[in-house]
Amino acid sequence: MRDPYFPKAGNGGYDVSHYALTLDYTPRTRHLVGKAVITARAAKDLSAFDLDLSGLHVDAVTVEGKDARVSRAGQELTVRPHDDLTKGETFTTTVRYSGTPRTLTDPDGSKEGWLPTADGALGLGEPVGSMAWFPGNHHPSDKAAYDITVTVPDGLQAVSNGELTGQSSRNGRTTYSWHTGRPMASYLAIVAVGHFTLTHTEGPHGLPVLTAVDPTQAAASRKVLAKLPAILAWEEYNFGPYPFSSAGAIIDRPNDIGYALETQNRPVFPGAPDTSTLVHELAHEWYGDSVTPKSWRDMWLNEGFATYAEWLYDEDHGGKSAQQTFTDLYHGDHEAIWAFPPAKPSGADHISDSPVYERGAMVLQKIRQKVGDDAFYDIIQGWAASHRYATASTADFTAYVERKAPGKDFREIWRDWLYGDGKPDHP
Repeated sequence: MRDPYFPKAGNGGYDVSHYALTLDYTPRTRHLVGKAVITARAAKDLSAFDLDLSGLHVDAVTVEGKDARVSRAGQELTVRPHDDLTKGETFTTTVRYSGTPRTLTDPDGSKEGWLPTADGALGLGEPVGSMAWFPGNHHPSDKAAYDITVTVPDGLQAVSNGELTGQSSRNGRTTYSWHTGRPMASYLAIVAVGHFTLTHTEGPHGLPVLTAVDPTQAAASRKVLAKLPAILAWEEYNFGPYPFSSAGAIIDRPNDIGYALETQNRPVFPGAPDTSTLVHELAHEWYGDSVTPKSWRDMWLNEGFATYAEWLYDEDHGGKSAQQTFTDLYHGDHEAIWAFPPAKPSGADHISDSPVYERGAMVLQKIRQKVGDDAFYDIIQGWAASHRYATASTADFTAYVERKAPGKDFREIWRDWLYGDGKPDHP
């Protein structure tokens, strides 16, 4: 499972099916006490296996209830169970840990991991920040269900993915329990600790929608959040049934986070987003969260699709057509778009650059030009449906498109737009 851009991320030899994370955090001291119970299946005979964990002190590790030996080298926590594990065996590892969780800096300079905020903290993971607050197999190709329980001082809220299944207070502290039943890549996990106003509404088909808004952002967020159910309905019409059992948003203060992120069920935003950003991050619930990239090289399958969702939304709501947006980009002064092909980012520090987003969206518009609207919508809906809750690569996508449009020749699109260097000769 060696990622081409993050070779230290993720570990082979096992597949995780469930994480039970129990966290206790005090913002004043920035101290975290954690317990991770990781249920996994051995993919081969194992006398040892690795977990990703950056910083934090490991207090104890057990495998199947027996003490295990551990050693650490950088972000690799090597666990040697008391008894060897056999291929196909399901086993449970419990890691108790504590300390001050780290804020990590991505190759592109952005911050992730555990970010202290004005009144709490944000635990964020893309691409590898989740290892700053819990041990695991931190690669998008290993998805799992999650139960995340967070205890914080009374008066603060702790918001995470999925559905709130419990809340209780004791001895001046409040515990919030969250459950995510559908598979989730660890980079999509979130914990938001702070003062939030929690609002329950409904989306399409009675879908539970929970928004968590910092009170300082309430007035600025009200109008755009009122659009959220209608945006979900529009995206269902275009992309197929919403893939999860709840939706929503987390809005923190602009200075607390430098970017929006498509955390599963409930994207997080630095202050009130504009409509296009909300459309983009919600589209990721289909493309990125449900259908997840096999490696970080496949990032355009997330960002190209979500960017194209913005184009389609404009097209359907009185703005420019997607074709006009495509044409303007091609003929405009946008040299950064042509820096590298979408399917081959030039390094870990460029996986969030313009070619992955805008030129990735241009690939989708080229497919639409080739096959026509009816076949195109069949392709993007079928892609989301056939790979739901799974992972997929660029090669999987191109093969899927070719199967769904027999008789069409996509070689020029793949060669010039998806994999080719520089600006194609013709729009």
